[in-house]
Amino acid sequence: MSDPVLRPDNAPVPLDEGERVRNVFRADRATYWRDHALMAAAAMAAGMAALAALGNPHVWTGAVGGLAAIALRAFYLSSEALTFEWRLTDARLLGPGPTDIALAEISAVRGFGSAVQVVTRAGDKHLLKYLADRQRVQTRIAVAAGVSCA
Repeated sequence: MSDPVLRPDNAPVPLDEGERVRNVFRADRATYWRDHALMAAAAMAAGMAALAALGNPHVWTGAVGGLAAIALRAFYLSSEALTFEWRLTDARLLGPGPTDIALAEISAVRGFGSAVQVVTRAGDKHLLKYLADRQRVQTRIAVAAGVSCA
């Protein structure tokens, strides 16, 4: 394998001799925008609640600020977040950049929202985000690693 320090962050981890890719998981564009719409609604409500609690007569500006903050984040990160690809092989889970997790090292697979969290025996946590079918991805990784879905 190549040195992860010398590889670009977006270069996929090379496969070992005889290793086969079983599944490929990619971020879903519709899920990405839906999640950001939900975050925007929460940010708008929180901004308005904070201004109301402070006695500000222009509570509506909290909604504008919350929407602007999340919209800026969504547009800024979309070109990167939507290109992430995770590959499940017969021996490893390979993520963006240098992420290389042996299936035997996976201790837990948890799902929440549209994301799947993979926890290793060393305590490292990796997040597969904006998945259209989170349950399917969670199950496939858990079955391959021989752990239960949490």
